[in-house]
Amino acid sequence: MNDKELSGSVALVTGSARNIGRAIALALADAGAAVMVTGRQALADAEAVAAEIQRAGGRARAMTADIGDPDAAAALVAATVERLGRLDILVNNASVRREVDFATLEYAEWRAVLASTLDGAYLCSRAALPHLIASGRGAIVNIGGLSSHTGAPRRAHVIAAKAGLTGLTRALAHDLAPHGVTVNCVAPGLIDTTRTGPEPAHHQKLAAPMGRKGRPEEVAALVRFLCGPGARYITGQTVHANGGLYMD
Repeated sequence: MNDKELSGSVALVTGSARNIGRAIALALADAGAAVMVTGRQALADAEAVAAEIQRAGGRARAMTADIGDPDAAAALVAATVERLGRLDILVNNASVRREVDFATLEYAEWRAVLASTLDGAYLCSRAALPHLIASGRGAIVNIGGLSSHTGAPRRAHVIAAKAGLTGLTRALAHDLAPHGVTVNCVAPGLIDTTRTGPEPAHHQKLAAPMGRKGRPEEVAALVRFLCGPGARYITGQTVHANGGLYMD
């Protein structure tokens, strides 16, 4: 793996035990990066992804963390550096995407979603910052979402959090550019993932011009590029992977 574009790098991917996060972890490992695989509670799933990376000849560790908690986010970053030696790439993928009518959306539910998605990205980025600056090739990729650009019913908390990621991306791109750290956002469209609940209602009304859902690997390929040497002059951007469903 020494001839890969991310050889020698270490990546932390939040929410990488399943679906898009898993695909991102595997893609970065395929590019040569060592990867910290994380989930909020699903340690067995995170360990399975790490084992998959190791079987392919890569380096990976796994742990759980509630990244909406400041101490837990800081501990996650510290553990990544301790176990894998450094930190060059942070992918803020962890999120909660529950559907609730706004009229019945309680504050606790609002805070839970923002804590996981937006607070978690802030806390992990803040904790990772010294390491990303020291890297000389630091990169942050935030995983946004289609509905934060198009709107959707019953997702006010999710859309607010994901839209916040877009703003955070632009702000951090300005703040971190002098330090050589790039910050970008990838916004997936309708992606074929495994869900614990029903398909979101607004998905049934949408159809991409390409006539199919995307694959997690297609989102992961874009993240891999943005973390690599070919994207060092790209920062502050939101890049859509949605089969043409939304064109910006």
